[in-house]
Amino acid sequence: MSRRTWTLVAVVLASGIVFLDGTVVNVALPTIQRELPATFVAPLEGVTYVNSGYLAVLSALLILAGAVNDFYGRRRMFRLGLMGFGASSVACGLAPTMELLIVARLVQGAFGALLVPGSLSIISATFAGEERGRAVGIWAAATSATTTLGPIVGGFLVQALSWRVAFLINVPLVLLALYATSAGVDESRDEEATGRFDWLGAGVIAIAIGGLAFGATRGQEKAWADPIAWAAIAIGAVALVAFPILMATRPNPLVPLDLFKSRNFSIVNLSTFVIYGALYVSFTFQGLYLQGTLGYSPTAAGAVGLPTGILLTFLSTPAGRLSARWGPRIFMTVGPILMALGLIWLARIPASSAPWLADPRTPETLIPSSGALIDVLPGLLVFGLGIALLVAPLTTTLLSSLPVRRAGIGSAINNAVSRAGSPLVSALLFIAITASFYPALQARIPGTDVDDPAFRAQVQPLTPMGDDVSGAMADAAREASTDAFHLAMLVAAGLLLAGAAINAVGIRNPRPEEAARTDAASEAAGSA
Repeated sequence: MSRRTWTLVAVVLASGIVFLDGTVVNVALPTIQRELPATFVAPLEGVTYVNSGYLAVLSALLILAGAVNDFYGRRRMFRLGLMGFGASSVACGLAPTMELLIVARLVQGAFGALLVPGSLSIISATFAGEERGRAVGIWAAATSATTTLGPIVGGFLVQALSWRVAFLINVPLVLLALYATSAGVDESRDEEATGRFDWLGAGVIAIAIGGLAFGATRGQEKAWADPIAWAAIAIGAVALVAFPILMATRPNPLVPLDLFKSRNFSIVNLSTFVIYGALYVSFTFQGLYLQGTLGYSPTAAGAVGLPTGILLTFLSTPAGRLSARWGPRIFMTVGPILMALGLIWLARIPASSAPWLADPRTPETLIPSSGALIDVLPGLLVFGLGIALLVAPLTTTLLSSLPVRRAGIGSAINNAVSRAGSPLVSALLFIAITASFYPALQARIPGTDVDDPAFRAQVQPLTPMGDDVSGAMADAAREASTDAFHLAMLVAAGLLLAGAAINAVGIRNPRPEEAARTDAASEAAGSA
């Protein structure tokens, strides 16, 4: 294979294991909770940290990791990230206690942060023009395939072997990625970077992004009754406000503010915050509603998401290639509009919609009901087509909006925006849903004390009802949850339409002469 092919193999594997670890491990959490002893944390709280701790550290260190890639060398940091991720995966798979597993997961998230922006910055330094669009499309298709297949692979590994294999499966993938890195990835860095690295700025932005991401995730998990979540959000918000002030006064800032003079870079990050917030909301609340309210099994709920994953896998590459040829604006406008139309379709699902059913003779086989085929599938197909048109052009536009020497920090900022903004938008919407759910329930069943903590423990929006809830109350809760789900889908659709408008007005297609200069600069940087 050519060096560029090996480069693609390396970056696809590196990003894939980071995304795969977020989905495969989720399936293993119930088994981990049952089997792994815990001394200092409750088992349920422990598995929460196994999941949210990994994501919080990953989000917190993304911008630092992008800057380190540009400053010290992308290939060097990429190899370090792979070796650290592989070693921490072994530590996770062999952890004898819940506490050690949590520590290993935090370390895994730290090394994973080096790989995501590192992958995109290596693509930017290696490919140019239409080749870059195609490479980004392959990267997006492969990472979406791993995300889609993650729950299926994880379920098989946990059921057939052990939850530990969900972590140990990373080792052969890391070894192959290390070989591909040696065979294909050339060293590149920001040749204009001088002076000392801005570790103070790195610490402040890590506190900002990590505090917001952890606080929003923990707050939603704890129904916003946990002071730790509010404290983390407050600390993160203060650090976020202080960060640009600090960057304006530092001699060698971690994030040079002149990055945002690029129109396309600023617009891409603004639309990323809005669109990925809507994306996170739609995925989160679909899973809750389908299982908790309509009675889908976990397998059936996972199968419902396959059309989106399949479309994203097979259409990302041509979308990236065509956007490089025709310009990204049309794709970044039409994509979110189609996604919004898909969610509007889901906002008409009735409370009586029948779930996908399992054949009692072969529980692994799913028989789609007429309700699922009419109420759910069309919306997800349109939604999947929209996201397939969006992801690769958005990423290509991001990489093309900055000099190659700043590809690491640019891609890291965009990843941090998506990862920090998504749980924040979801958390705000969850508060709104809760605020509307209980009054709607009280209107259907007059005299109900919806403020009683015992009642709220039994009856919650979008989730299965407690064992003591039945009859008219269960029916009313199902109707109120359906209304809450409709609200979530409509709000998410509105955010997507706002993102489409931002892209339509703000994104500028590169002029032929600008594209030629960018390609020449990219080729020169790759040769160097």
